Amino acid sequence: MQSGFWASRGRAVVPFLMVLLAIAPVSAKDREPTQAVDSGSFGVFTNGRRVATETFSIEQVPGGSLVTAQVKTEGNNSPAQSAELRLTAGGDLVRYEWRDLGPNKASLVVTPNEQFLIEKVSTSNGDKPAEQPFLMPTSTMVLDNNFFVQRQLLVWRYLGSSCKQEEGKTQCPTTPAEFGVLVPQDRTSMRVSLQLVGREKVKVGGTERDLLRLTLKDDTNDWALWVDDQNSFKLMRIVVAANSTEVVRE
Repeated sequence: MQSGFWASRGRAVVPFLMVLLAIAPVSAKDREPTQAVDSGSFGVFTNGRRVATETFSIEQVPGGSLVTAQVKTEGNNSPAQSAELRLTAGGDLVRYEWRDLGPNKASLVVTPNEQFLIEKVSTSNGDKPAEQPFLMPTSTMVLDNNFFVQRQLLVWRYLGSSCKQEEGKTQCPTTPAEFGVLVPQDRTSMRVSLQLVGREKVKVGGTERDLLRLTLKDDTNDWALWVDDQNSFKLMRIVVAANSTEVVRE
């Protein structure tokens, strides 16, 4: 999975884990009322230098959840990308849309169609959208390039499906859990694995915090992820050592 800027079941850990993830397209009026689940921003750093910022929000809405994000690279005329992910209350994909907000104006949409996920890619030249099917279920997670909030959703899926709480501690299997994921910008699918490593003290924004550490492995990289189990299991930090990349919640 390219980074884009560089290259045992148990009960749910927290009550909202099964509510996380999205809805069919509806009007603004029909979306009311909404309830904020999480929002904020991630700073993206390569070799210690800030290269991008992702702003995001996760909302509980009628029928599921709505996850929106925008990534902007550094620079006066820096390009930006936006993503909107809609999922049912059970976490199944309803619609994913990505847009290049720069001069190219490219876009893509992923929607389910019976046993397939159908990706349609449009470009600024006005050609008919290119269409690509993936024989994958609607439970497939989207892990697109550059959108780190989607990694948080994957962590929540892992915690809700594979782990449990015992005496106030998060207990997960000793073997990794595997997930099928779709990377729409690359027009590809893959399998990734997630595993809880343990608890570590980590500095985030200059403050030392006691966080859970997980390892995410994909076709190209190992990702170290830290989440705050005292604050709704929010993703706080990511490190991809292979390309000297760090992502920090701000």
